[in-house]
Amino acid sequence: MKPIIAIAGRVGPASRVSRSAVHFAGDVYTNAVLRAGGEPAIVVPQELTDEDADELMSRFDGLVLMGGGDVDPKLYGQEPSVYVYGILTEQDIFESTMVKAAIRTGKPVLAICRGLQITNVALGGTLVQEIATLPNADAQVLHKPDNFPEGAPFAVHGVRIKEGSRLANALGATELQGASFHHQIVDTIAPGCVAVAWAEDGLLEGIEHTDHWLVGVQWHPEDTAHEDAIQQNLYDALIAQAIISSSTALR
Repeated sequence: MKPIIAIAGRVGPASRVSRSAVHFAGDVYTNAVLRAGGEPAIVVPQELTDEDADELMSRFDGLVLMGGGDVDPKLYGQEPSVYVYGILTEQDIFESTMVKAAIRTGKPVLAICRGLQITNVALGGTLVQEIATLPNADAQVLHKPDNFPEGAPFAVHGVRIKEGSRLANALGATELQGASFHHQIVDTIAPGCVAVAWAEDGLLEGIEHTDHWLVGVQWHPEDTAHEDAIQQNLYDALIAQAIISSSTALR
């Protein structure tokens, strides 16, 4: 049977087609899971106790957290700056509860862009609210496209991955070109996690948990995974780990 991978869903507005609000996940994520041999399942954003979340995650074999709007800075002890947009605190709390439940229940986690950021915050870390405010920010390395949506759908820059890390083993590479669309990064890394990837300008691009199969990347592997085997490898590794974790749980 295919591993069933929970994707923490989003809420979209009503339209002429749906007539009511919709719950969704981007097809680049679902397609990457399908190519890897998994079955994606969108989990509707909802209020969950820890017990609810544990029971919910027990039905799945892994978790994907997608990119999206900014995490509410109040969740990491800061006031929102003028650079922050797209805050939806209820979504933050939902995803935080889900990722902590995945860890407790032994399910692998792949956290992408905002997914990395909310994971870091959920586990006790902080974020930089705007990369451009950093004194060492390199304007030559684009972390988001210029003039979106008129321009390119994402920027592309080099990423270096720590040799021997879980991330490097999953990708099968220590260097790659990543599709990037973000203006924030991890500041203080959450306890239990370590830095494992960096952009050409030295800014953090990836973390992983030291005791659990949890990998977070700041770029978007799913955007180019259909034509870049290294990027698809990350989703393949998630599914492989989901199979291992599911088999272990059945023993």
